[in-house]
Amino acid sequence: MKIPTGKGLLPLSALLAIWSVSAVSSLPGLAVSPILGDLNRIFPHATDLEIQMLTSLPSLLVIPFVLLAGKISVNRSKFTLLVAGLALFFVSGVACIFARSMTGLIVISPVLGIGAGMVIPFSTGLVADYFTGDYRVRQLGYSSAINNLTLVLATALAGYLANIDWHLPFLVYTLPGVSLMAVFLLRRTPSAAEPPQSDQLRHKTIDRGKLAGVMALYFAITFLVLTVTYYASFLVDARGLDASFSGLLISLFFLAIMLPGFLLVRIIRMLRQRVNVVSLLLIAVGLACVGCFGSRAMMALGCLLAGFGYGVMQPLIYDKAAIVGPPRLSTLALSLVMSMNYLAVVVCPFVMDPLGRLFHLSRLAGDRFPFLFAAAVAALLAVAAWRWRSGFALGLDSSYYAERKA
Repeated sequence: MKIPTGKGLLPLSALLAIWSVSAVSSLPGLAVSPILGDLNRIFPHATDLEIQMLTSLPSLLVIPFVLLAGKISVNRSKFTLLVAGLALFFVSGVACIFARSMTGLIVISPVLGIGAGMVIPFSTGLVADYFTGDYRVRQLGYSSAINNLTLVLATALAGYLANIDWHLPFLVYTLPGVSLMAVFLLRRTPSAAEPPQSDQLRHKTIDRGKLAGVMALYFAITFLVLTVTYYASFLVDARGLDASFSGLLISLFFLAIMLPGFLLVRIIRMLRQRVNVVSLLLIAVGLACVGCFGSRAMMALGCLLAGFGYGVMQPLIYDKAAIVGPPRLSTLALSLVMSMNYLAVVVCPFVMDPLGRLFHLSRLAGDRFPFLFAAAVAALLAVAAWRWRSGFALGLDSSYYAERKA
C-alpha cells in the first residue's frame, strides 16, 4: 500500500515508522508519576531533593537536547541522530526497570532526558521531510493525535502497572525500542525533493520574524492550557470532589487534544481565517467553565473545549514552523518551536503562583485564579487573532483552505 505525500508515494511501512516516532516523544516522566507518592516508602532514606531531581532532571535536559538535535540535523545525518536518540531512550528505560536504588534512578534520568530530547524534533521533522502541502498539514494532525493518544494510554498503563510493582511502570520507556526497529525502514525510503511550488522553497534561510511569532504563540497557548494539568487537582480538592476526578479531567483534556488531529484539514476549510480565533475562544470558554462552575459536567466540558481548541492550533503551528525556512532547516525550525512546549512546562508554576500572590488575586479567586486568569488571556489572544487574522502567526492565509495541488 502506498500513501500520497504531495511529492510522490510513500510505503505504508515507512509511514508507520514515522508515526512510531510521534508516539514515543511524549513518554518522558510518565513512568515516574504514578509512583511519586510511594517513593518515600520505597526508598525510606531518600530526601525530598532526590525525589525532585528524579522528576525534574529529564525535563531540564530535554530542552537543550531538542535544540541541539535540531542544530546538528542541518549538517549531519538526521537518521543517525534519530537512531542514537532512540537507542539512548530505550537503553535508559531498560536500565530504570532494573534499578534498585534512588541514586541509580537519578543517574539514569539525565540519559533518558537526553535521548528523548534528541528524538522529539523528529516527531514532526520527519513529517516535514516526507510530506508537503495539504498532505503535510494532515499528517501533522495525525502526528499530534497519535502523540496525545499514546500519552493517555501510556499514563493509564503506567498507573495500572504501578499497583503491581514499582519497577513495572518503567516498561513504557521500552516503547522506543519498537520505534528503533521501525525507523530502519526509512533508510530504504529517502524523502523526495520538494515540488517547485512548495512554500519552503521561497526561503534561503529561516525567516526569524515569522519563527519568533510562531514560537511566542505556541509558548502562550501551552502555558495557558497547562493550568488544567497543574491546577485541576487543587480545584477538585477545594470543591470537595473525589481526588480521582482530577485524573479524569486531565485524561479528557488530552483526549480532546487528540481529536482535531484526525479532522484538521476539514476544520481549517470550514473555519478558514477564523480557525485561530475560534480555537482561542474555545480555550478561553473551556478554562472559564472549569474555573467558574462547580459541577462535574461543566468542568469536564471545559476541559474538552480547552483541549479541542489547543488540539487544532498545535499541528498548525508545527506546519507554519516547517515553512519558515528551506527544507534543510525545517527540523531546526521545528526544534525551536517544540522547545517552547517544554519551556512552558517548566515556567508555568513559577509564574502563575507568584502572579496570584503579587496582585492578591488568588486571595479573591482562590483555587480558581489560574483558570480565570488563563481564560482572560486566551480571550485577549482571540481578539488579537481576529485583528491580525491575515498575519502569519495568528492568522491563516488562503493557501491553507484553498484546494492546493501538490
